[in-house]
Parts: sequence; C-alpha cells; structure tokens
Amino acid sequence: MFAKIFWTMMACVLMPAGAIAVTPVMPKDDHQVIEVLPVVTRHRPSGTAAANVPADPAKAIEAARAHIQMARQTGDTRYWGRAQSVLAPWWDGAAAPVDVAVMQATVQQGRHEFGASRQVLEAALKRAPGHAQGWLNLAALERLSARYPDALSACGAVARAGHVAYAEACRLETVSLQGQHVAALQGLQALIAQAADKSQRGWLHSLLAESQERSGQDGPAAQSYQRSLQEEPDLYTAIAYSDLLLRLGKNRDALAALADLPQTDAVVLRRGAAWKRMGDARWHEALGQLKTRKLELLRRGDDPGLHGRELALTALWLEDDAAGALAIAKTNLQLQREPIDWWVALESARLARDNAALSALAKAMAKTGLRDVRLEVPAV
Repeated sequence: MFAKIFWTMMACVLMPAGAIAVTPVMPKDDHQVIEVLPVVTRHRPSGTAAANVPADPAKAIEAARAHIQMARQTGDTRYWGRAQSVLAPWWDGAAAPVDVAVMQATVQQGRHEFGASRQVLEAALKRAPGHAQGWLNLAALERLSARYPDALSACGAVARAGHVAYAEACRLETVSLQGQHVAALQGLQALIAQAADKSQRGWLHSLLAESQERSGQDGPAAQSYQRSLQEEPDLYTAIAYSDLLLRLGKNRDALAALADLPQTDAVVLRRGAAWKRMGDARWHEALGQLKTRKLELLRRGDDPGLHGRELALTALWLEDDAAGALAIAKTNLQLQREPIDWWVALESARLARDNAALSALAKAMAKTGLRDVRLEVPAV
C-alpha cells in the first residue's frame, strides 16, 4: 500500500484513489435500507465551505486540508476535486504561495498524478528549501518510485528544516525498504516510545507493522496494525492489515477488518477476494461492482491506468486471469513501484508460468535496492 505521510498538524494517508461509481438502486418499499454510511472520526466539511472559494490562501489551505482529510477517511474521490476547487485561484501558478503549491502537490498525489506532483514540489522547494512538509511529500514520492537514495536525501532535508523526529521516521521507513530491517524496527520502536500524541503513535505503529511484514515477522506485524488502529482508526491501515490477513489465509478476520470501512474499490476488491476463498457467492457481486466502476471511469474520460494496482489485483484474485493481471501490473510498475506493485506483478508471472517475465521482474526489482522477504523469487 501507499506509504503514510504524517503532516506536522495532522496524520495524512496516501490512499489509492479508487473510483466511487453510482449504480441506480430502486427500493422495494420506504423502509428498505439502501446503504449504511461509514462512520468517520472527524467532522465533515460543510456544504457552504465546499461551495465558496476563500480569497485568503491560508483559509484556502485550511479548507483544502479538510477535504483531503475526508478523502482519506472515506475514500470518496469527490473530496479531492473539492480540495482542488478551493485552491483553484493559485493552481499551477508560478507565484503561488509555497504552502498552497505543496497542498496542490498533495492533491495530485492523492489522484495518482505523481509526475505533476513531483514537478510542483520541486519548483516549490527551490523557492523554499526549508519547507519540511514539501520534503516529506517528495520523500514519499521517491519511495513510491523506488528511488530510495533520493528519498533519503529528502528525509535529510526534513532534518535540516528542524523536524528531527519526522526526518528520522522518514529515514527509517526508507532504509526498511532497503532491507535494513533490524535498524528500522529498533528505530521505530524508539520513536513510538517517545511519541506523546495518539495520531503520531498510530502512524508510527503502521510504519512499524509494514517494516515487520517486510522482514517476515507477520505475527508482530498484525499486533502493530491492531495497535495503530486502536490509537486512531484509518482506512489505509485497515486495508494494509486486511492484506496481511488475506496473505495468511485468515479470510474471516480480513472481512472483520474491512467490515466498517467505506466501500472503495480497494475495500470491495478485498472483500470479494475473501468471499471467493471462502466459497461465498457474494464475490460475484463484488466483481460486478468493480466492473461497473471501471465502466464509470471510462465514461468520465478518466485514465484507468491510474488504478492499475486494483485492476491487476481484480484480474488476479477475482477473474483468475494471471496473464491479464501480469500485463496490467507491468504497466502499473511504470507509475508506482511499492512492494505491493512488485508483488502483484511477480505473483501474476508465477501463476501465468511466465518464467521470462518472472526473471525480468526480479532483476528490475533488484536494481532498485528493494529488499522484502515477501518478494523473494526462487531461481527459474
């Protein structure tokens, strides 16, 4: 999954921007419940605030941050559009305040517009080389692209900006991806012991859980995910936890972890995978929902390639189309190269019995420096 970024003022989670499609449903009577809205942990921005574009950059940033927070909590992609709308007067402006430019880059990251986000961040950081949040965002983009030396350089800039704890978390997450598991685990545990804020502890526990998974410590990783969710529930961590449970064959536990989440593509996909493995026919319904949402993407003129991870996993988990999943996964690796992106490509190649692709993928992954026990490929 996407790496988390902890903002100085709030915890932000980089989630896949799954499409939320609307399928008409005709109730049989006035008492039929069509949908139960998800519980969110913070207040929803008001309609008036969404409709009005603040003239003051500071107020626009505050409004955009509220919409981004809702997008991450609910998986509702419309909030990314609302965040853009309040930033519209300065969007792509060369003279936009740096804080506004960094917020624009955050919106672009949330929409998987990674190249555009990097350009905006790099331009902003040239103007304000001490902007810690901008460097944190850039570090996340570099990790996403498996450019770990560049990510470490960005983490160092966070430290030079005076935010030592965040810089250290940034560095530890990066070296964990490079295989320095012992140092990463020890460092993250030390940061957790020092953290006084619940949101910060929840974020650090999620980083610890991911590092533990990469090092093969699935039991401790499950405990760390649980602690993170106890500190502050969030969509990203719950999905990451469900992925661990699915990998371990704990399908009922995975469904329990997904039960109260908003029905984003990522959630519907994982519920469908758990149902299919359990022999529950409801997986057909999940697959139908995902197909409908893909059609909605096409009707809106959106690029389905921005959702390649979910499309590849759908082909692999629900459609039993390993060859098709491999083709999508290979294209997706041109956009993002997180561990799950490598995993779906490698697993697709293995199930498709495409040894040439498996070997090529393993070599490409090795060049990045990524080290993850879940991605170890036997000689072919």
